[in-house]
Amino acid sequence: MDISFYQNLKLTIISIVDLSKDAIHIHIGLVVFFLVVVLWKKGRFEVVCIVPVLVIACLMELLDLRDDLSSLGYLRWSASVHDVINTTLWPIVITILVKVKIIGSNL
Repeated sequence: MDISFYQNLKLTIISIVDLSKDAIHIHIGLVVFFLVVVLWKKGRFEVVCIVPVLVIACLMELLDLRDDLSSLGYLRWSASVHDVINTTLWPIVITILVKVKIIGSNL
């Protein structure tokens, strides 16, 4: 059984950064979110800033699901949902906190 380029890349990243898969998902979500806030929205925390995070999370999980089907013969939906939640949770929480003015009064 051949490992896909995507799975090989993930394993390489995990070995380099020495973090759990869950932590990597959280970091990816935050990096994408803050890049969108800074580069696209010029420092404004808007609800639309969550969309690219969700798109990236879903694309990563589509690749995982494809590999699951290829290697295992079935889809691991619960693992994918778990990963999407890990990737998007903190960007959503930060946006909510900013919007209800709990953090960043001038953001």
